[in-house]
Amino acid sequence: MNIHQIEQNFQPSSDGKCAVAQNGMVATAFPPATKAGVEMLSKSGNAVDAACAAAFALGVCEPQASGLGGQTMGILHFNGQTIALDGSGCVPFLAHPNRIETGDLQTGYRATTVPSTPAVLGRLHAEYGCLPWSTILEPAIRIARNGYPITRLQHQLQRREIQNFNRVPSRSGAEYFLKDGKQPYAVGECFRQTDLADLLELMAEKGVTAFYSGKVADMIDADMCANKGFLRAADLARIPWPVKRAALQVSYRGLTVLTTPPPTPGRILLLILRVLDLLPQGYLQLSSPSGARTFAALIRKALAIRIQDPIHPDRYDPDEDPIFKGKGYVRGIADAIMATSADNPEVLAGCFSGGETTHLSVMDAHGNAIGLTQSINQVYGSKAAARGLGFIYNDYLSDIETSDPTHPHFLKPGGLPWSSVSPTIVLCEGRPWIVTGSPGSERILSTIAQFLFHIIDADLPMCEAMKRPRLHCSTDGTVSLEADRFDPSVPAFLVESGFKINRCEPYAFYHGAIHAVLKRQSCTGFQGVAEIRRDGIAGGYSD
Repeated sequence: MNIHQIEQNFQPSSDGKCAVAQNGMVATAFPPATKAGVEMLSKSGNAVDAACAAAFALGVCEPQASGLGGQTMGILHFNGQTIALDGSGCVPFLAHPNRIETGDLQTGYRATTVPSTPAVLGRLHAEYGCLPWSTILEPAIRIARNGYPITRLQHQLQRREIQNFNRVPSRSGAEYFLKDGKQPYAVGECFRQTDLADLLELMAEKGVTAFYSGKVADMIDADMCANKGFLRAADLARIPWPVKRAALQVSYRGLTVLTTPPPTPGRILLLILRVLDLLPQGYLQLSSPSGARTFAALIRKALAIRIQDPIHPDRYDPDEDPIFKGKGYVRGIADAIMATSADNPEVLAGCFSGGETTHLSVMDAHGNAIGLTQSINQVYGSKAAARGLGFIYNDYLSDIETSDPTHPHFLKPGGLPWSSVSPTIVLCEGRPWIVTGSPGSERILSTIAQFLFHIIDADLPMCEAMKRPRLHCSTDGTVSLEADRFDPSVPAFLVESGFKINRCEPYAFYHGAIHAVLKRQSCTGFQGVAEIRRDGIAGGYSD
């Protein structure tokens, strides 16, 4: 690995997708959210202040992906220590298998878990932030009140989801997020959210607990009762504060890669890297037929291991995890992948229905770094919105196991849904070098792994690693790839090897969205990238 080459070949771009700065960097999925984070840095806030402001802003201007009704996971390096933040939303106490009907867990009021995003951001700021709480919420309130222009991607997603919005009898989500409750907003049209602005102002004045008690909790309770939902004020009163967990880590090509433990699949991301680390550096070229085949087989195997070996977060011991005990288990996987093809792949049922999430990455000039991945699960979540409050309820109950009572994510009161996110920090000589993450449900693992591989193994700058063509392999042996961006020999060889092919368009929305920041080791300053496949930008503070 040539860090000097990686960093010196970085090229900033006029569209904000690739940026440089001297005193901190923010990368998010929407320009106003990035600007909110940079605004905090310019006011002498730290990385946590910037991340919280950006996260609240994303909930306003990227409502298809996140918001107050969702959940947030994170990884934080602060004052030299790295911790993982488990912000799982829990199953409401009225939710029980014998109360569930077909379709309840996909759309509508019964699909939601207890929202954790306000609690996660509130606790993060209270413990690690330095700016006033009201300052953190100012950008989100401003964006909600004044509005922002609808992007082409949002227009397309609104059009795609019209039928799903209409499946909710109250049509509350449609009334908030479709024009006149019926049609997509036009590209460039200003979208304002007055009710959401009022709620954010209340939270700015009274604190994050105002979301979980008093008037707001009563309004959510009444809304759920009127629409036969499960969530109640009693669930909200048991505020889902984030659980601090030890971050998982492995050594990869001399660097330290840290990510989040169960209920996220971070251990599986690190398994992928450990297998790659056993391969000779330079051997695996993802753009070559043999390299693509090996990577596809590795992703398929890694996902299969996760499905076959679900782990409850409170009963997980990394010291007993074969992924981290010596090299025998990992070597066996590497040898099996190299020796076999995808012929007759075993089809495994998974719990990965979500596909829409958002990730943000932040570093400050004091050595602090944070990655937050927040979501309402599927695009526009449950398609049901909280009346009078302006946010979409999540549909995380669609990521709950409903058939096996022994499963760690079985549907039961207080239970936890599956999570597919893996916010990640890479350390160089003990100091944060890269923060990254992605949305994309099960594609998150393959997206992050490819991004890191292109940087660390291929010596590409972040701006190029983010743009490289991507592929993903599901557990049934289907390889989804941006086929026209690969040499034709790649999909042909994959078919010959026994894989099925799903041809995605170039720069496909399907293949996730990298938002990453880097602290330069070869000189001073920061670099940031925001996914070319989505709407975001990177931006930094230079004083």
